This record gives sequence, structure tokens and C-alpha cells, in this order.
Amino acid sequence: MEIKLATAQDIDAWMMLVEQVRDVFPGLETAEAMEEHRATVLRFMESSSAICAVEEDKITGILLFSKKASELCFLAVDPAYRRQHIAQKLVAFMLTQLDAGKDISLITYQEGDPNGQAARAFYKRMGFSEGRLTEEFGHPAQEFILKR
Repeated sequence: MEIKLATAQDIDAWMMLVEQVRDVFPGLETAEAMEEHRATVLRFMESSSAICAVEEDKITGILLFSKKASELCFLAVDPAYRRQHIAQKLVAFMLTQLDAGKDISLITYQEGDPNGQAARAFYKRMGFSEGRLTEEFGHPAQEFILKR
């Protein structure tokens, strides 16, 4: 498996993975929202802020991050490839791309939401801690922070 910065050539395979997992990501419910997400991903790719895991020419994991905001913006792993530490490898690669002294934040589900149980447990294992409660795309959410 290769972890690499994604480029515009990866966009179709990237979006195929997003299509598989979109039901657990608020804000991706409509075709219009998916087109907006595609445009957003292309902007992240242009700024070297998109990472993918590739195995046998298939994208198995994806991560978007903001260097400016020091934020993990989107993380997903193909359901058929879960439990292979792909998300951990993507986050580790992201950490090499961000300023070492800056805390990293992300927004995920609030405690008690079944869609967020695996994500919350993963982020805690990676050293993130719970932050403020918030809202994202009209859904209750919570910030997590990795102190560095």
C-alpha cells in the first residue's frame, strides 16, 4: 500500500470512494453537494492538501487537511479495507505535512451518535481529545484537538 499526495488524476477514483461512504457524512446528501465536494477536493489537491492510500491502483483511503488552519477536514476508508490501519497511516502522513508546533483540530460526531462511534474511538487512539460542541452541516458535532 502506498500513501501519497493525491493529484487531479485521482479525482474520479477519489469520488468513487466518497460515493461509497457519503451516507455517514452530513452535507453530501444531494448530487449538487457531491459536485461541490468534488470541486473542493480538486482545490485541496491543487494545494497539496489531499492524501490517498492506494493499493493495486485502487484508492482505499482518503484524507483532506488544511495547512493554514491546521485541521483534518475529511477522512474516509473504503469499507472493504477497514481494520488495516489505513486511517492511521493517512493521519501519520498528514502530520508530516503540518507545522510541528501547531495543534491540529477536526470536527466529528458528538458522543452517542452511532455514526460516529468508530471515528471518535479512532481519534482518541490517535491522541486527539474532545473539544467544544458545535454544529456541522446542520448536525450536532464536536471538535477534537491533537496537542503538539
